[in-house]
Amino acid sequence: MAIDQNAIKEHIRGILVALGDDPEREGLKDTPERVARMYAEVFEGMNYTNDEIAEMFSKSFEVPNGSEQDMVLVKDIEVFSYCEHHLALMYDMKVTVAYIPVGKVIGLSKIARIADMVAKRLQLQERIGTDIAEILSKATGSPDVAVYIEGNHSCMTARGIKKPTTKTVTTTFRGRFETEYELQNKFLALR
Repeated sequence: MAIDQNAIKEHIRGILVALGDDPEREGLKDTPERVARMYAEVFEGMNYTNDEIAEMFSKSFEVPNGSEQDMVLVKDIEVFSYCEHHLALMYDMKVTVAYIPVGKVIGLSKIARIADMVAKRLQLQERIGTDIAEILSKATGSPDVAVYIEGNHSCMTARGIKKPTTKTVTTTFRGRFETEYELQNKFLALR
């Protein structure tokens, strides 16, 4: 699916009119164009399925035999997203991802790229974790994946209940991380 920037420009212009402003005034003249370009950037992940993202970031490297117990963990991956309920910003989000390699590993930057691409969709924080786990499992061939996300939601902090210090934490466990509590606890201690 390609993002239709022309339609976005048209609708943003309509929103400006609906807000009672003049889209032709100096400060707003180029706003529809700027918003359309911004949306194409911040919603880039909507152009790809989970399978396509896994394929994009699946270049792997062999690991030595006997490393099936080793954990690969990347923490504090900063991402932002937009809540699908209010189109509100989810910000100050930090993602920690771990997996147990099965004969191969992917480059560490690929893990951050997966998290970033998943966040660049209209999302729920819970789904971000689920999507990252699914994609990482497909890209690495490992069923053993854990994802921890902590973030702020402007739909909680800036509107509605207006609780600016509220953070949301979600966890996603797959494979051995779901069934082996010692491994799960090790992940949570390291995150």
